[in-house]
Amino acid sequence: MTRPFLQGQSDPTVQPVPVSVVQQVDAADTTLSNPKWAVISIGSNLGNRLETLQGAVDALEDTPGVRVKAVSPVYETEPWGVAPDSQPSYFNAVVLLKTTLPPSSLLERAHAVEEAFNRVRDERWGPRTLDVDIVAYAGVTSDDPQLTLPHPRAHERAFVLAPWHDVDPQAQLPGRGTVADLLATLTHEGVEARGDLELRLPE
Repeated sequence: MTRPFLQGQSDPTVQPVPVSVVQQVDAADTTLSNPKWAVISIGSNLGNRLETLQGAVDALEDTPGVRVKAVSPVYETEPWGVAPDSQPSYFNAVVLLKTTLPPSSLLERAHAVEEAFNRVRDERWGPRTLDVDIVAYAGVTSDDPQLTLPHPRAHERAFVLAPWHDVDPQAQLPGRGTVADLLATLTHEGVEARGDLELRLPE
C-alpha cells in the first residue's frame, strides 16, 4: 500500500532507509518473497499517545519490504526503571510483521519512525514521544551491541510480553522459552489492558 504518513506531506521517515535497501526489496514488495517474522514493541508517554502509536503502525506498514500482520491490544503501563510518579504512564503495544529487510535495516527504520515523532535521546529511561524496539527477528540471536537479538530485557517486561501473548499465544522468545511461561513469572502490577482503546491494522 502507499499512503501519506501525514496528510498533505510525504512520509518524513522514508529518507533514512538506504537507497540500496529500497532497491533490494522493491521487487519482492508485492509478494514478500522469503519474508521473516519480526516482533516490534511500541510505546509512548508524551503527547497524544494513542495517535502516536497508530502513526508508528502506519509508518511501519508504509516501509518497502514490510507488511504489518497483527497489532496487539493497547496497555497502559507505569514507566519502567524510574521512580514512581516521576513520568506520565505509557501506552504500549506490540506489532507483528513480515519483512524482507535485514535486522540492521529494520532498526534504521525503527529509529527513523521515532525521529519523525520527535523522539529525543538525552536521558536513559526518560519520557518519550515514541519508542520503537525490535523485540525479536525470526529465530535470530545476536550479541551485536548495535542490535542485540532478541531484545535483552524483553523477558523482564510484562508491558512487552502481555500484548505479545494477546496477539500470539504460542509465541516464543528465542533462547528464553515461551512468552506464556515468561509472562507467568512476572508481576502484572502497573500493566493494565485498555479495552476502551484500539489500534487499527493498516488498510
